[in-house]
Amino acid sequence: MDIGKKIISLREKRGWTQKELANRVNLNVSVMNRIESNERPLKDNELLNLANVLDVSTDYLLDRTDTSIPTPEEKDEAEFLAFANNPTLQKWYKELPKSKEEDLEKLRKMWEILKDNGEL
Repeated sequence: MDIGKKIISLREKRGWTQKELANRVNLNVSVMNRIESNERPLKDNELLNLANVLDVSTDYLLDRTDTSIPTPEEKDEAEFLAFANNPTLQKWYKELPKSKEEDLEKLRKMWEILKDNGEL
């Protein structure tokens, strides 16, 4: 995958517009547009800024590795699933596959409270 497509994919995973990403890396939106469409190469400092803001390595953006660093949302989701599938939750654990979305949301809120209080 080319660097422009990777940037677009990472930006969209975070729900950011092109303008939001451009602002976060201190670039003009038209420059960001040309970078994403591969019409303009990245300068070294721009590559570093993008990697930092998108929470990936420069090697990932340059296609030297196919492993990106998960987004904070992906990390939270993985942590939540590990919490939700913890066998010590006994009844909730056994009933989880049958749970309604509303119940899963209650569990997610409890997990967030415990996480925020440093109890996890």
